[in-house]
Amino acid sequence: MQKEGFYIARWRQVTEEALDWGSSAGWSDLDFEKLSERFLHKTGTMLSVTTLKRIWGKVKYDSTPNAATLNALAKFAGYDDWRAFKQNIDTENVPLATAIKLPTKRRNYLPAIISMAVTLLVLVAILAWIIKPKQPEMAATNVPVKFEARVVAEGLPNSVVFNYDASGLHTDSLTLQQTWDPSRTERIAASGRQHTSIYYHPGYFTAKLIDKGQVKKETPVYVQTKGWVGLLDKFPVPTYLSAADIHLPGALGLPAKNLARKTGLPVFNGQWLRFYNVREFDGINGSDFTLETTLRNTSTPEESSCRNVIVYILGKQNAIIIPLANKGCSSALTIFTSSDWIHGKDRDLSAFGCDFSQFQNLRCSVKNMQLTVQLNGVQIFKTPITQTIKDIAGICVAFEGAGEIQDIKLSNSNKVALDDSF
Repeated sequence: MQKEGFYIARWRQVTEEALDWGSSAGWSDLDFEKLSERFLHKTGTMLSVTTLKRIWGKVKYDSTPNAATLNALAKFAGYDDWRAFKQNIDTENVPLATAIKLPTKRRNYLPAIISMAVTLLVLVAILAWIIKPKQPEMAATNVPVKFEARVVAEGLPNSVVFNYDASGLHTDSLTLQQTWDPSRTERIAASGRQHTSIYYHPGYFTAKLIDKGQVKKETPVYVQTKGWVGLLDKFPVPTYLSAADIHLPGALGLPAKNLARKTGLPVFNGQWLRFYNVREFDGINGSDFTLETTLRNTSTPEESSCRNVIVYILGKQNAIIIPLANKGCSSALTIFTSSDWIHGKDRDLSAFGCDFSQFQNLRCSVKNMQLTVQLNGVQIFKTPITQTIKDIAGICVAFEGAGEIQDIKLSNSNKVALDDSF
């Protein structure tokens, strides 16, 4: 990227200033996911999260982006093409030192590179529920378009058959975006009637049929689990854990020694262990619920520096994300309330720091459009929300490294939908 390095660095600077999300050094994978969605909405062009992370130097990539990508960057900044953007920058006479430099000296070890790629792919499954930025508007048309999805089996992995009929659009090809991650995008023939795909993670996904940057039809894809399942992040396919692997005496989890044996890694930074329970929860709605769980990260600080834990409450509209970590790592935490992101970079989230030598009791509830979080019986967070996640479609508990869940309960004012003690 040396040839265009100065202009790309200047484009990043302009974009960061316009987004006002703070320094990109603190951006998470979810921020890049949100930016990818904005690209589609504003330019009609899909840039994957991986491509954007390469632009920001988060993923090592020495080649210059192709012309189509550069032109998309320019359009996002309000210019006709990359040449016009460069001409404008040249007239500014901005010294190179003022631009945000590309990290030419970053040398990640192979496991770190793999873990970033794996984390991105796992978020494909989770982000179907998470951020709901302003979506591309459905194109107004009187032309009937058929687009439906059918899951063919139970469990994981699972194939999905898409049945569609877009013959009335009189176009050569369509884009099928299978999840909220534009990297899960394929070109399909407009004259076709079926397309199939494999989903390796459970979730409630919103697939889109797109023509010339406009969403013509959407359909849900609900890949459920049969009770609790565990998996380890691995590229390109996760490692599925057996019931014998994850059902411990008095807990659902995986010991550090077993995690090291399965991954071949003595250190678990960037290695995520995830437990999913994805199904209908008897109509429990995100406007009135309580999730309570007792858990802990069982890695040592030498095995996992921050010993992160993330609890995802997954809805058919959105999600709530509650993080925990070692007390010294609260600056890197991010909460998603279903309507707002709250970052530890500009908010004191030290109350989410834990002593994982003991089990932690986490309680998250929504009532009267207020999200409340309690840790070990003490209220540590409360904020109003402007939208709910609608019907709860699943729960995911993720550990950076090894971890255990002692119990978990999901209920509302009238009933209990889940009450598991392991």
